[in-house]
Amino acid sequence: MGRRELADALGLKWSTFDRTKPHTAAGFPPPVSSKGALLLLWDLEQVEAFRDGRPTPVIPDVEHEEDLLDRREAALLLGVKPRSVDSYKTDPRLADHVVVVGGVEHWPRAELLAFAASRGTMSAPRGRPKGSGDMVPRDLLPGRIAELLDVDPAVTAAHAVDVLGISVPAAQRHLQQERAARIVALMRTEPGLGAEGAADRLGYPPAVRRAALKAAQELYDAS
Repeated sequence: MGRRELADALGLKWSTFDRTKPHTAAGFPPPVSSKGALLLLWDLEQVEAFRDGRPTPVIPDVEHEEDLLDRREAALLLGVKPRSVDSYKTDPRLADHVVVVGGVEHWPRAELLAFAASRGTMSAPRGRPKGSGDMVPRDLLPGRIAELLDVDPAVTAAHAVDVLGISVPAAQRHLQQERAARIVALMRTEPGLGAEGAADRLGYPPAVRRAALKAAQELYDAS
């Protein structure tokens, strides 16, 4: 649960909770959110035990298929960076199983593992067979493009064509969309950071920046 649910569990009005910050008191159960998370979450049973003066129950350090993982934990499980999860989460295999806790998106461990298994291992063919058509299914392209950008922010469309076996227009379009999405995600994470600054931070070269910035601005204005 998030801060407002925490205030309710402690029987406090939000204004009182925000002023006194009881969650910072010595002995208060620590957040259970992942390290570096922007929104902190607490375990309800632990908070209720602290409130009632009972021993704080220990959260078992055992992995279960029903565990809910946030984007950072999901990224760790999938072996990618958190921003890749921002692309993956639109896939129906994850979107249909999202659980929002305290305003934070989570996914069951079992569904993440099933998603990883269905994606398979990324292959790197030596060129595209003539007349083969797009070799990667359309619904998997965003995730594969995200993987390429994780490795090299300056990855070219030509490299994407060689590795994924897709057409040049498809490679250009998906790379631009993914770069734009990452620019917008960074702008939202760091208020005050402009699109140009986000592109610099992400390491996008001048050759692809103009198109990515234009797409990012359109995406940002529409959101």
